[in-house]
Amino acid sequence: MEWSPKFATMAYLDTLQLCNNHKRQYGPWRIQEPGSNEFVSALAAGVKAKLIVEVASHISLSTIALAAAARQTGGRLVCMLSESVLDESKEVISNSGLKDQVEFRTEDPSKILPYYDNIDFMHVNCKDENYTRFLNLVDVNPTGSIVVANNVGDGDKKALRRYLRGKYEKLTIRSLKHPLGKGMEITSISKNDDIDKRLGDREDCGNKRKKSSWVARFDEESGEEHIYRVPQVDWFWS
Repeated sequence: MEWSPKFATMAYLDTLQLCNNHKRQYGPWRIQEPGSNEFVSALAAGVKAKLIVEVASHISLSTIALAAAARQTGGRLVCMLSESVLDESKEVISNSGLKDQVEFRTEDPSKILPYYDNIDFMHVNCKDENYTRFLNLVDVNPTGSIVVANNVGDGDKKALRRYLRGKYEKLTIRSLKHPLGKGMEITSISKNDDIDKRLGDREDCGNKRKKSSWVARFDEESGEEHIYRVPQVDWFWS
């Protein structure tokens, strides 16, 4: 998968607006690390993910972010959650105008994950004690895929890579912890060592990082013009 700055920027802005609208409608709601939802959305859209899977106990702003990414790429988000929160989840997604991008599944994730092949992007909550079992069942796109975990414990130094490496020992696996705040780990799985191409033309040495890009967005409701800094999806892999 080649990196698309356009998709990344559009998903970032779309998520920013959707999350702000959601907060105005519902108030503070399952607060997460500031900027994390926009970051994850931009990442999923930037790698042009078509099949996005989220395993969660309930819907959150990250679900909206991933659905926004799917809207940019023309893909779909498969959200696996408990049946007890299905009605609420459908309402939130419908109110966000994203129902065409989301497929809800309420069965046990361990039973239905094997039916999804070549997953391009996966988001999993490590608060669920079964997350390691879920990782072992994921069938990723070998030409390039991303797995993002939230709520990774500080004591687990290689939460994702440790469980994925054994399964995909012939693929290149690289991980980065805490790209934005604490508790997040991102793992890239690739058929060969072309990760740099998929994630943009990043600097690969020293502490040099590309500058963030600035974009303007006109708010028709308020009549104000807002300028946002879109972070470069650019990091150093461990």
